[in-house]
Amino acid sequence: MLELIQTSGYSGTGLNAVMEHAAAPRGSVYFHYPDGKEGIGVAAVELAAKQFEGLIREAAETAGGAAGAARITIETLAGIVHESGYRLGCPVSVVTLEMGTESDRLREACASAFESWIAPTAGLLEAEGLNADDAQSLATVVISMIEGSIIVSRAMRSTAPLSSTADVVADLIAQRSAAAGATR
Repeated sequence: MLELIQTSGYSGTGLNAVMEHAAAPRGSVYFHYPDGKEGIGVAAVELAAKQFEGLIREAAETAGGAAGAARITIETLAGIVHESGYRLGCPVSVVTLEMGTESDRLREACASAFESWIAPTAGLLEAEGLNADDAQSLATVVISMIEGSIIVSRAMRSTAPLSSTADVVADLIAQRSAAAGATR
C-alpha cells in the first residue's frame, strides 16, 4: 500500500491493486485489516512514519549536529525522489491532502507521523541549545519545508528545490543554534 500510495495516491489505490501488489489473498487482507482500505492506509502511514523517523535518527548519528542531520536527510530524500523518476514522494503528505478532511482516523495517523519527525528534530535542536519552544517551532518549520520541497521537486522533475531547501535549512539551523549559544 505504501508504494502504491506514493505512485497512485490513496484515492487511486484500490484494495484489489494492494492485494495484487502484495501477492496476498483477499482473506488474509481482511483478516489482518478488517476495516479494509482505511486500516491498510493507517498502517502504511505508520510504516512511512517509522521509515522517515529512522532516516532522521540515522542522519543524526552520522552528522555533527542538527544542521548536518537535516542536510543528510534532505539529500537522501532527493536521491529517492530522483532515482524513482520523480514518482515517489512522501505518502503521508499524499494521504493528508487527499483524505485529511474525509477520515479522522487517517488524518490523525498523518498528524502522528509528522509529530514523529518533528520530535527527534526538536531534540537535536535542543541539544544545540535552543529552548524547548523554539526547538519545537523550528523543527516544525524544517519538516514543513522538507515536505513542501518534495512536492515541488516532483512537480518540477528536479531535485533543485530539495537542494535549495537543504541549504536554507542548514543555514537557518546554524543561525538559530549560534544565537541560542550566544544567549546562554
